[in-house]
Amino acid sequence: MKQAVVTIKYDEEKLNAIRQYMGKKDADFETELNDVLGKMYEKYVPQAVREYIESRGNVPPAIQRANKSQARGGANTGASSTE
Repeated sequence: MKQAVVTIKYDEEKLNAIRQYMGKKDADFETELNDVLGKMYEKYVPQAVREYIESRGNVPPAIQRANKSQARGGANTGASSTE
């Protein structure tokens, strides 16, 4: 799947603190952001649309795993059941 670049504004001092403390825990900033975006995708994009997108192929593995987990009764993402 073609990748997009996301740009946001965030307080520089807070961002530096995040990176500093993530480094102490060997956490990767980009990986964490991708996980958060994946959760937003699950929360807001209806299941039928996610299935359609996945059927087209080249879906990032993190999103595929999350959708499979949800289909098996995985963690509640806060999405309504009227999807």
